[in-house]
Amino acid sequence: MSKILKYLAPYRKSVILVLILTFMQAMSTLYLPQLMSNIVDVGIVRGHVPYIIDEGLWMLGVTVAGGLAAIGASYFASRASAGYAMRLRSHIFRHVERFGLNEFDGLGTSSLIVRTNNDVMQVQQMVQMGLRMMIIAPLTSIGGIIMAIHTNARLALSMVVVVPLLGITVYLILGRGIPLFRVIQTKVDRLNRVVRENLVGVRVVRAFHREAHERERFLEANTDLTQISVRVFQMMSLMLPLVMLIMNWATVAIFWWGSIRLSHGQLQVGSLMAFIQYFSQIMFAVMMVSMMSFMLPRAQASALRIREVLDTEPAIHDPADPQHLPVRPRHLTFDHVAFYYPGAEEPALADVSFDAYAGQTVAIIGGTGSGKSTLLNLIPRFYDAQSGAVRLDGVDVRDLPADELRQWLGLVPQRPSLFSGTVIDNVRYGNQQASPEDVREALEIAQAWEFVQKMPDGMDSFLDQGGANLSGGQRQRLSIARALVRKPALLLFDDSFSALDYKTDAALRLSLRQQVRDAVVLLVAQRIATIVDADLILVLDEGRIVSRGTHRELMESSPVYREIAASQLSPEEIA
Repeated sequence: MSKILKYLAPYRKSVILVLILTFMQAMSTLYLPQLMSNIVDVGIVRGHVPYIIDEGLWMLGVTVAGGLAAIGASYFASRASAGYAMRLRSHIFRHVERFGLNEFDGLGTSSLIVRTNNDVMQVQQMVQMGLRMMIIAPLTSIGGIIMAIHTNARLALSMVVVVPLLGITVYLILGRGIPLFRVIQTKVDRLNRVVRENLVGVRVVRAFHREAHERERFLEANTDLTQISVRVFQMMSLMLPLVMLIMNWATVAIFWWGSIRLSHGQLQVGSLMAFIQYFSQIMFAVMMVSMMSFMLPRAQASALRIREVLDTEPAIHDPADPQHLPVRPRHLTFDHVAFYYPGAEEPALADVSFDAYAGQTVAIIGGTGSGKSTLLNLIPRFYDAQSGAVRLDGVDVRDLPADELRQWLGLVPQRPSLFSGTVIDNVRYGNQQASPEDVREALEIAQAWEFVQKMPDGMDSFLDQGGANLSGGQRQRLSIARALVRKPALLLFDDSFSALDYKTDAALRLSLRQQVRDAVVLLVAQRIATIVDADLILVLDEGRIVSRGTHRELMESSPVYREIAASQLSPEEIA
């Protein structure tokens, strides 16, 4: 908890003001019963009206001062806790941005969303309440005990039984409740994952008529969360009635005992009223601690989950002594590269070696799971090779700062990711300094200009989240334009042409060959037709390069390539 509370440091002035104002509120609360006792015992019993007026005005002033202090403390506590939550969320977001794919795979996207939002909110609420309660509760309870003993030491003996009894009750309930709050947050993760998968995959769900199945999955996750929540809150809800029961019985006992002492002249009415007020303040402080105790387990569980994210160090980080590329790189080398996914027994890539030069198109083809996408992911350092090296102009990519490395890359992923905003904003995502002319040129090369200019507002037309108002081929072409507008030294296409028809595919490849002549082009593809004109084709099988050459050479020498070609091309096309 202490590690994540450091983000409260910039709001130390607000915290200090909260502590001062809360102290003033507590002092006014402790002073008021004494004033009331004086009014009753001196003013009312003796009929001293001026004394009643003077003490009453003083009591009113103390009450107003205490109320203003309480308002001010609440304001600054809210300000500090809200600012703290903002900084904590920002730090989590920035930290997660440094994660590689390994860390995302380990923690899970849905869990990261819950930790950044729901868990931070739980901690924020605890901080806001804690700033108020951590001063007023101990001051009120300790001060109330001292004042109660000062008022009547014999009556104060009742607290020797009541306070430990309350403490034991709270301890027993919290001891059973804290572990279950951690389980709740895990169940929230699961529910969030089910909802997210259903919303993202809504087309698949409807296409396969699996709505009933998804409802069952949601119902199961929702019921699971509900059951554990009911169990926890039933347990925690016992705290309030038990505390109230103990308090009320203690109050009855104090009235009974006090009335006996009153009848014997050993206690005054005002002193009894003051003692009851002090006892109520002590019990109120215990109630506040109980409320904090109710929130503490969930906040503690959330804090541990947040700390787990912050303690997760990215496996991929910038080198301590980085090298730099003085000029635009023109040579990519894979030198005996091997890569294992975490926990895998077999390598995803093994002994992969090849060279690619500017102006050259290198195509990569192979069966499903042969390592094509993995090979591309090693270039921008989404993963790092376990052995061998990936080099740009002779410099190992692991020796380059990530920002410098990626500024030379233009990646088109297999699944296009667009953002809500205009067409031009989405294309400029690859290069914020791109002019409208640069954007149009990239759209023309990507074969996207034709449909963009037919949109209601052209390049200023608005796209829904994920480009939902476009077809799959249109989204893919905008994704390609986004990579092209960077004018990268390396263009990486991860099966980016599969969503295009053959005519658009051919036109796009021709345009790329004519317009992008000073870049290394790596093209992962499933279709033979997409790669027939490549300068070099690498055939992958189980993570190894089993053949390399041009289309014609591979048709003569590679059984694997011929098998792929036979599954896609007619005998006439093969001939």
